[in-house]
Amino acid sequence: MKDFEKKARAYALKNALSHDGKAQQGSVISALFNEGLKKSEVGKYAKKISDIVKEVNSISLEEQRGEFEKSDGLISERERREGLPELPGAKKGKVIMRIAPAASGVLHIGHALTSCISFLLVKEYDGKMYVRIEDTNPDEVFSPAYKMFVEDFKWLFDNYKHLEFIIQSERMNLYYDYAEKIIKKGFAYVCTCSSEDFKVFVEDKKNCPCRALSIKENLSRWKNMLDKKGYKIGQAVLRFKSDMKHKNPAMRDFPLARINETPHPLQKKKYRVWPLMNLSVSVDDIETKITHVIRGKDHRDNAEKQKLVFNSLGAEKKFPWTAFLGRYKFKDIVLSKRKMKKAVEEGEYSGWDDPDLPTLISLRKQGYKPQAFWKFAEVRGLSESDRLIDRKDFFSLLDSFNKLPTDKR
Repeated sequence: MKDFEKKARAYALKNALSHDGKAQQGSVISALFNEGLKKSEVGKYAKKISDIVKEVNSISLEEQRGEFEKSDGLISERERREGLPELPGAKKGKVIMRIAPAASGVLHIGHALTSCISFLLVKEYDGKMYVRIEDTNPDEVFSPAYKMFVEDFKWLFDNYKHLEFIIQSERMNLYYDYAEKIIKKGFAYVCTCSSEDFKVFVEDKKNCPCRALSIKENLSRWKNMLDKKGYKIGQAVLRFKSDMKHKNPAMRDFPLARINETPHPLQKKKYRVWPLMNLSVSVDDIETKITHVIRGKDHRDNAEKQKLVFNSLGAEKKFPWTAFLGRYKFKDIVLSKRKMKKAVEEGEYSGWDDPDLPTLISLRKQGYKPQAFWKFAEVRGLSESDRLIDRKDFFSLLDSFNKLPTDKR
């Protein structure tokens, strides 16, 4: 191989800069396959590659960065980003993905790390990315989030050309139409049992009396839920008819919609029946033709519920390929939206852009580039393992990624 040692060192430097200064021999060998290295030759070159990796790992990050910048043009760009998974069935221009932040607070580093993996894949396939603002719980909506979400995601995704925003509260009639379809197909019913009584039914794996009602009666009850003179708060819930003997209690006739008369920041008192996650998400995924989804592993049960909703509508073949992602657990960074909001309101911080807050608006103001978060997500890859990390280590990595040359791809 021409310039073998120079190329091996350049790849080692590149890999080290992506992994906090520590290159991995396997990654370097894999990269050299792009330069013509044959698998049959690995044994011949393994010792030399190992020595090069050790040498690179023995110098500082700054030295690695300076040397790598001098090797510009020596090595080829890989066709795919390191750490990104292959998307089954994906075709150029046909991938459609989404992220769905709840409008209950501002975006922080946790949102960035979980959303960037989806964005990078959409970008890789020249697909479409939806930012779906989930605001169908009037009790939890934080009004400034609407504007801040748009600004933050446009920045984080570098004004991506195929980025579109959706606000769920503006699609209420669509959710109502789908709810009625599910009722008419016999897969949903309006339950008027008290929450305490229904909990007993769940524990005993028994059907509640409402489950046996006719479709006609359920449609009548559904209209009564929508009627401002009808059922009161807590008197009726739309439930999906799944299986009350399911081994997982969470899957037993889960709710799809409920009555909530709290005035909504956008819709005011226009609606009184609000869809819950597994109805609204299913409807939106069908309507926007989502092809692939990457979500936190804490949503595994919700994914199963949504698959049931898809099946009830005869849309089982449209259910998106789904993968699950582990979480970063921070030792000394508070990511609770409620706690941050309280601290800002009480004057503990100067505002949402206070440099001590882990919000995207703060980090943007401090000079961080979106590409730093892309690289963080790329290095992490699609892993279901949780990772514990403290503030010092996190920002050390983010700072190193922030100093890398901007990726124009």
